[in-house]
Amino acid sequence: MAEERKDQEQQPELSELLKIRREKLFELQEAGEDPFQETRFVWDATSQQIKDNFEAMEGKPVKVAGRLMSKRGMGKVSFCDLQDRDGRIQLYARQDEMDEAVYKKFKKFDIGDIVGVDGEVFRTQRGEMSVRAKDITLLSKSLLPLPEKFHGLQDKELRYRQRYVDLIVNPEVKRNFLIRSQFIKHVRDFLDGRGFIEVETPVLNTIQGGATARPFVTHHNTLDIDMFLRIATELPLKRLIVGGMDRVYDLGRIFRNEGMDPKHNPEFTTVELYQAYADFNDMMDLFEELLSSAAQRILGTHEVEWLGERVSLAPGWPRLPMHEAVKQYCGIDFMAISSDEEAVAAAKGIGVELPSTKEPTWGNALYECFDQRVEEKLIQPTFITMHPVDVSPLAKRSPKDPRLTERFELFICHSEMGNAFSELNDPIDQRARFQKEVEARAKGDDEAGMMDEDFLTALEYGMPPTGGLGIGIDRCVMLLTGADTIRDVIAFPTMKPISE
Repeated sequence: MAEERKDQEQQPELSELLKIRREKLFELQEAGEDPFQETRFVWDATSQQIKDNFEAMEGKPVKVAGRLMSKRGMGKVSFCDLQDRDGRIQLYARQDEMDEAVYKKFKKFDIGDIVGVDGEVFRTQRGEMSVRAKDITLLSKSLLPLPEKFHGLQDKELRYRQRYVDLIVNPEVKRNFLIRSQFIKHVRDFLDGRGFIEVETPVLNTIQGGATARPFVTHHNTLDIDMFLRIATELPLKRLIVGGMDRVYDLGRIFRNEGMDPKHNPEFTTVELYQAYADFNDMMDLFEELLSSAAQRILGTHEVEWLGERVSLAPGWPRLPMHEAVKQYCGIDFMAISSDEEAVAAAKGIGVELPSTKEPTWGNALYECFDQRVEEKLIQPTFITMHPVDVSPLAKRSPKDPRLTERFELFICHSEMGNAFSELNDPIDQRARFQKEVEARAKGDDEAGMMDEDFLTALEYGMPPTGGLGIGIDRCVMLLTGADTIRDVIAFPTMKPISE
């Protein structure tokens, strides 16, 4: 202990304040009262429980535990704010009502220390609900001071890097994560109640597939092969549909090696679900009911404010084919265009350029017009349906027009919230579409998928007509909390390392 103390005292980077806190710790340890040796404290009430049940609890003994957030008073009387999982409550400590030695030790406690308190519920002369302390135990010593009282932790970058401090000094941040937990529970309850079975699919895959995205690549030492972190759970889940598990879902992390912005984090959470003997219309009904009921259950209303807009999640969302949306907002009737050349020219005519990795086709031109000119205009919940087959390699073709698929995306406040298909179950058509992905990959499109022979084998055994839906959990939580960046709803978002 003496050597450890000497080493720490010699650290030149320690400020005087940090040295004082460490000195207090060493004094406790040398007196045989090391706070880090405390193993448990059995509390029986929280700050909010006391406030909610004050009349019944007034004058009764109580045990509370939490972090000291302030200390005030002098001499023989002290007031403190104790912060626990539910909020804050005032502590009242008086020397002549406590053991004198305990009170003297308590006077040396620092803001940020974690304590357990035996006391009595009472109301001060000023009317504040409080706990009159009889005994206070130091359960953990805070060696770093909390951010300055009146400014808190305001630097957003630092808040995301040190979420633990963010939660301590900005307790309102906790609301987002409580709503996130409630939403995930609602999703599971909603699907379980409709006969879906939750399953787990592989995170490591030998083939990149199930979505159009750039993957993270890792190496398996024993097998000596590169593997891909999953960019979607679609193909494993549809294998289970083939096997007779008619309603399945997987709720978990997805990894995409893409840029970071207010709506994107490299690892994010989705739920993908598949229902046999259903189509994309059934998925629209399900998605609308799931999200609108979540708002009602968690927030008590269908009205939310997000990204500066007031949005109604009350059921009855419009369903608009993509070509109709482009015609409405851009004035181009793609259904009257038959050639790829004319479609590309029409797109260029309104300033829409096709990415160099995409073929100059009718379908890609339609999609880029929507993506670059229409999406930003969709505020209220809107299902955009009938996507081109060129951008939908896993969706079933429309029987009315083979250029289109039975697919939809839900948009709210110009943000995609989910994606769904009538799933392609024709193995011959699926092989041809995989082949187009392979060709695009060979031309430099590293977001294109690969040929999945095992999945094709599964389809050849026969997959029933199936509806599939993928929902972005983080986006939905942003909507429900009003958060304008995904980092506010992910406890530990991906951050660029701080250079030494």
